[in-house]
Amino acid sequence: MAEINAADVGKLRAMTGAGLMDCKKALVETNGDLNTAVDLLRKKGVASAAHKASRAANEGIIAQHIAPGSKVGILVEINCETDFVANNDSFRAFADEMAKKLAANSAVDLEPDRVAAVAKIGENIKISRHCRYEVSGSGLAAAYIHTGAKVGVLVEVGANSDATVGTEDFKQLVRDITLQIAAGTPHAVSRDQVDAAVIAKEKEIATEQVKNKPPQAIAKIVEGKLEKFFQGHCLVDQGFVKNPDHTVAQHIAETGKKLDDTITVRRFVRFQVGESAGA
Repeated sequence: MAEINAADVGKLRAMTGAGLMDCKKALVETNGDLNTAVDLLRKKGVASAAHKASRAANEGIIAQHIAPGSKVGILVEINCETDFVANNDSFRAFADEMAKKLAANSAVDLEPDRVAAVAKIGENIKISRHCRYEVSGSGLAAAYIHTGAKVGVLVEVGANSDATVGTEDFKQLVRDITLQIAAGTPHAVSRDQVDAAVIAKEKEIATEQVKNKPPQAIAKIVEGKLEKFFQGHCLVDQGFVKNPDHTVAQHIAETGKKLDDTITVRRFVRFQVGESAGA
């Protein structure tokens, strides 16, 4: 049996938000396997999968750059050692410059720039990840950096007509979508993009939570829990932040009807500082 120490218990608690005793029991039951312990605690109804996203706490910022014409966009996470440096104007200017270079060429060698920044700023700096979108056809790329630069969003939204993309209504819709992604933390555009293994695990967890219910009720309850999962997990199924009575899908459809076009969120990415190191 694996040795269960206080550090493991504390880490599991940070990952799940569950109580210390629940965490210790789960680690004992799973022989110290943290990921299996997370699933076990969720099955018991004392943990949330959402806590996994907050495991890491690296310092740094998210930067973005949208090239003229809005056909190319980049999102990049750049880490440093302290929050003091993360809020430093020199570090932020460096991050913005790296975003511009990556937008122009995602394969550019940034090591000389990084080394020079380390020497200038006096802390270790890491360009940990980036995502670059290049739009094909009618559509545009847009980005949003939340206050404090700890969360950033990059999205590609398409339409059938270039005329639609040029309208203020379309551009406002795209801005709304970036804000939605930042606030709602979706993981997929729609439910057809959710991995079958993820859905299977959610069904398994939901079934375990209600296993003592009458058999005829279990299927209906599990179906309801899965629907709730999709409403949180999928962008278009979420309640629209500016009008929770409407889903994001309804908001997109209404704008499309107004512009006499079909508007589609093609893809998005949401970065939060530190999460890649804790994944």
